[in-house]
Amino acid sequence: MTAADEYRVKAAQLNARARAETNPAVRADLEALALSYVRLARQAERNSLNNVVYETPPARADQQQQQQQIQPKKDET
Repeated sequence: MTAADEYRVKAAQLNARARAETNPAVRADLEALALSYVRLARQAERNSLNNVVYETPPARADQQQQQQQIQPKKDET
């Protein structure tokens, strides 16, 4: 099951709870939450269509020099 499918299942569960709710304020909150899950499902579908791979750019010469640190010499006694 995809993430979008899971979000839709959760939205359906919340809508079912909202229909059974007698308190209007709680019902409205459950319906708003269900709508949020529907939006998440849509976003998950759009995200699944993207094939983006991030590649770290190569370090520049001046960055490599900054990364090198001189280690102090240990005193031998």
